[in-house]
Amino acid sequence: MNLRSLPVLPSLIVAAAVAAMIALGFWQLGRADEKEALLASYRNVPQDAAPVEYPLTDEGIEQNLYRATTVQCGEVVSKRDIVGTNSVGVKGWAHLATCRLASAGEGADEAEIALGWSRTPQGPDWAGGEVTGILAPGGKIVADPPLAGLGPLAKPDPADLPNNHLSYAVQWFLFALTALVIFILAVRKKAG
Repeated sequence: MNLRSLPVLPSLIVAAAVAAMIALGFWQLGRADEKEALLASYRNVPQDAAPVEYPLTDEGIEQNLYRATTVQCGEVVSKRDIVGTNSVGVKGWAHLATCRLASAGEGADEAEIALGWSRTPQGPDWAGGEVTGILAPGGKIVADPPLAGLGPLAKPDPADLPNNHLSYAVQWFLFALTALVIFILAVRKKAG
């Protein structure tokens, strides 16, 4: 295959696409390192760390995950029941309430509270009040101790957060290689 016989425009398009995919692969490798550092910081939160004020921003939530927090549920906006696991690994029901936070004032912000665990899907009567718990991904508070006479839910664990960036990087590198191989085969077929 002679380089002068390569079609110019398709060659430029494939070269740009391959370069972009390789760049995305290296970007994912960098993200994998960042995510591992973040997960390590979550794993290193001391069990006796001082409680934090409930963060009202996504960035604040991410920085304070897996720390104890206390809020005042001024009003229960909604309730729902989902499949959940208790503190000893038994499957059952997790009972959740969305609360309007009393301390947020006008335009009060809301937080989801995982009240606790039970064997039945019927949620408890709970009208709000003080909640102490662990800040989980998404800003949910897993009540600790559980509320409304429920059993304890499994505590949020940073090991449950995936770090898929290495596999994403491998995928981008494979996409780049595949595009290159297909281009070479297409040029050979056209030339032959």
